[in-house]
Amino acid sequence: MLKRGLLSGLSTTWTLSKVIFPITLFITILGYTPILHWLASALSPLMKVIGLSGEAAIPLVIGNALNLYAGIGAILSLDLTVKEVFILAVMLSFSHNLFVESAVAAKVGLRMSVILAVRIGLALVSAFVINLVWQGGGEQAVYGFGSSSHAAAPTPETMSWLAIVWEGIAAGITGILQLALIVIPLMMVVQIMREKNWLKAIANSLSPLTNLIGVEKNTSITLASGLTIGLAYGAGVMIDAVKEDKVKKKDLYIVFIFLVACHAVVEDTLVFLVLGIPVWPLLLIRVVTALLLTIAISRIWNQYDKKQSKQTEETYAH
Repeated sequence: MLKRGLLSGLSTTWTLSKVIFPITLFITILGYTPILHWLASALSPLMKVIGLSGEAAIPLVIGNALNLYAGIGAILSLDLTVKEVFILAVMLSFSHNLFVESAVAAKVGLRMSVILAVRIGLALVSAFVINLVWQGGGEQAVYGFGSSSHAAAPTPETMSWLAIVWEGIAAGITGILQLALIVIPLMMVVQIMREKNWLKAIANSLSPLTNLIGVEKNTSITLASGLTIGLAYGAGVMIDAVKEDKVKKKDLYIVFIFLVACHAVVEDTLVFLVLGIPVWPLLLIRVVTALLLTIAISRIWNQYDKKQSKQTEETYAH
């Protein structure tokens, strides 16, 4: 069992490495160019519509291009209002690390365009609604762990391009090693649980959730891994679960849409404590949005399937 789990973990790590390494290398190098700041400037007009200043586009672009921690680091370097910080936190909780996590979704068998549309759409709609509903929060934000001063990152003027490329390679290798340290032991544990039939207990414990969002119990491992360790690190288990448990394409889309809104719920929520904002409203927004969105999509999809099935039966009857 351990050997089969190890081989499965190595295979999955190799599959994901071919996605994570080149994207990490590219984005790291991109971070040392003016491109991200140009993009942030271009987004400034949109920022006003969702209640943000033009400079707030910088953490949004950085967080979506890199990861949640990079986005939060950028927020800490800016003087923003409480409302702006909360809006940015909600947006980044829905939409961060887009390149890697969307590419991972494609590896699972989903259309990247759908995942991108859902994540970016959730971020924009949530920001618009919060800005519309919340009239307060105009005071200066006080960050949780000290002052807002933030050391400036090295630039191409102070670093050679060879050093920048090497940093990108090192970041890619580090990402792969971190992935392997999580995915391989996890796959070994999952293999044991699968062969010992312990996964049934997990499936049963998550049955209220799977029933609520309208998917079958065989999606429970995908749900559990995404909820606890996130999309990128949980992808290894997801890929294996989809293959082994024969998850339907419809169920896979619904589960991933749920996880897009609500993944790594503990880590991704607690990390926002550094911004000095209440995290319970943030968690509540993520969970409620995930439930409402997936329940609605599931119901609409089921109605469409029934309609198509009925039309097919009528065609054969005639």
